[in-house]
Amino acid sequence: MRILGALIVIWLIIGGVAAWQRGYFGGAPGNCAEAGTVAITIAAGPLNYMGVNPKVSCELPQPSQ
Repeated sequence: MRILGALIVIWLIIGGVAAWQRGYFGGAPGNCAEAGTVAITIAAGPLNYMGVNPKVSCELPQPSQ
C-alpha cells in the first residue's frame, strides 16, 4: 500500500513539473478552461512527456435573469 501511495505522489509531482514547464503557474486561471487544463495536466503525470497535451474546454451556464 505504501508503494502505491508513493507511486501516486511521484505521478502527481511529475505532472506538476510538466504544468510548471508549460507556464501554467504564472498567475491565477482566468476561467474554468484554464483551471481544468492545469488540473488535467497534473493528473496526466508522465504522459505529458509521451506526447499527451490535455486541454479542457468548458462553458459555465449564465445565471437566469
